[in-house]
Amino acid sequence: MDEEYEVIVLGTGLKECILSGLLSVDGVKVSILFPSIRISSYLFTELSIHDLDLNFDFYLDRISVLHMDRNDYYGGESTSLNLNQLWKKFRGEEKAPEHLGASRDYNVDMMPKFMMGNGKLVRTLIHTDVTKYLSFKAVDGSYVFVKGKVQKVPVTPMEALKSPLMGIFEKRRAGKFFSYVQDYDEKDPKTHNGMDLTKVTTKELIAKFGLDDNTIDFIGHAVALHTNDQHLNQPALDTVMRMKLYAESLARFQGTSPYIYPLYGLGELPQAFARLSAVYGGTYMLCKPECKVEFDEEGKVIGVTSEGETAKCKKIVCDPSYLPNKVRKIGTVARAIAIMSHPIPNTNDSHSVQVIIPQKQLGRKSDMYVFCCSYSHNVAPKGKFIAFVSTDAETDNPQTELKAGIDLLGPVDEIFFDMYDRYEPVNEPALDNCFISTSYDATTHFETTVADVLNMYTLITGKQLDLSVDLSAASAAEE
Repeated sequence: MDEEYEVIVLGTGLKECILSGLLSVDGVKVSILFPSIRISSYLFTELSIHDLDLNFDFYLDRISVLHMDRNDYYGGESTSLNLNQLWKKFRGEEKAPEHLGASRDYNVDMMPKFMMGNGKLVRTLIHTDVTKYLSFKAVDGSYVFVKGKVQKVPVTPMEALKSPLMGIFEKRRAGKFFSYVQDYDEKDPKTHNGMDLTKVTTKELIAKFGLDDNTIDFIGHAVALHTNDQHLNQPALDTVMRMKLYAESLARFQGTSPYIYPLYGLGELPQAFARLSAVYGGTYMLCKPECKVEFDEEGKVIGVTSEGETAKCKKIVCDPSYLPNKVRKIGTVARAIAIMSHPIPNTNDSHSVQVIIPQKQLGRKSDMYVFCCSYSHNVAPKGKFIAFVSTDAETDNPQTELKAGIDLLGPVDEIFFDMYDRYEPVNEPALDNCFISTSYDATTHFETTVADVLNMYTLITGKQLDLSVDLSAASAAEE
């Protein structure tokens, strides 16, 4: 390990793996060491560039990257667990009850998040060509909890006219607003209706269409995917562009939701980036205990020491757990994980679905999210469903705090409760060359996660990631 690298990545969480893949595509020399780690259905004890029959001369001028993890598995906090692993984590027992089915048939993601079909994460996956290692399937439903009921999220003028969310006059007003958003082109002033959305606030824009509070709620939280109401007093352009992304994602797959999700769950993503790195040149080392980041007298990172060996580097990329003295706590997430034998009620028997409960509907400071996936995405045995309920904790009692979301699930076979702290970096990367990700939030979609990844990429490389790819050329989803 006593070598010098341009970048060392600590942790194999999803954010770190995406960044490792992006750096690889930019120019990373990769050889991979897997200490008997299972990747999909294959078991590799050692896989390096030499096993791939590639032209090494092409890689000699590439940037070198070392990717390390203290764990013996990929994914970090965003890993995927089988049933026995889930049982051991939350119940402290080695084996789950047999009536729940075979342990190997479960792939329970610890940080489950759907991907927007036309969003930046999908573009990132295509940019790195990781999609060739993965299979995706469209998510069945996108719902919102308003006025005490779970309702499908309308996003087009036609859906607005049919939606039971609104009365007849509100439907017409909402239809006009959706038409305005649908036709809006940032580069064409004729579509702006005399409004400069970089100056007009979201509240002012919506007021021009006379929408009521419940309509504003589901538009802001279930369509634009804002996590709180701060957007109402901010320029409306961001909200309009978010709504357009939602509609474009919905239209892209011509399904009943704008989301897609990998078959076998998100645990496939870190493994896919490992395969990508095997083509482009970085070194992967798992089971590396006590990864200590080393600094020089000026406070700049100079390497990482583990088991008496030091790998030198110019930059460090890591999750908050590797540099706890350079992060601060920003909150706590409360979540429940349920195993069920039925889909969530009132979601049209959807086998995969997201339900967003806007903060105002519960008198809270933050939204609550309900995620459900099943055997249709190969994350559970046939007839079984995995549901998550999550929110930013406002008390120390997750059972009570999550009750509103849990009540939407119906009967559950088993349920687990958990809380975890969230951290964000407070260091100056320009001074110490340490690039630290922010902890995963409570949302069940990837829009906030990928924003953090792309921001870190810019800080690390000094350039914006060009995601101008032809999405029509990518086969990212199946029926």
